[in-house]
Amino acid sequence: MNQSEALAVFAALSQETRLRIVRTLVVAGPVGMAAGALAEQVEVSPSNMSFHLKELERAGLVTQQRDSRSIIYRASGERLGDLLRFLMEDCCGGRAEICAPAFAMAQCCGPVKGGVK
Repeated sequence: MNQSEALAVFAALSQETRLRIVRTLVVAGPVGMAAGALAEQVEVSPSNMSFHLKELERAGLVTQQRDSRSIIYRASGERLGDLLRFLMEDCCGGRAEICAPAFAMAQCCGPVKGGVK
């Protein structure tokens, strides 16, 4: 991820509803959520949800997949990971102990480097 891509992601996330959408989809995991259920959960109208999902898709933060008559949305773990790597790539000027708390937090989400959780 380069700086202009990171800025686009941050711009998409800097709106309250879109941030709630991404966080809700992260919790939903790989199963994702149908647009209607997502609108209900986030408490926005379907038309408002559509607008926000388009912005999040444009930034690469969500993906969609048709499932019969529904469209299922998922958070893009790859894109979120890219953003975290971008933020941490020059971490602490080589002083790993400064970044240790951030990396320890990441371990709550599953396997990390070396297969350790």
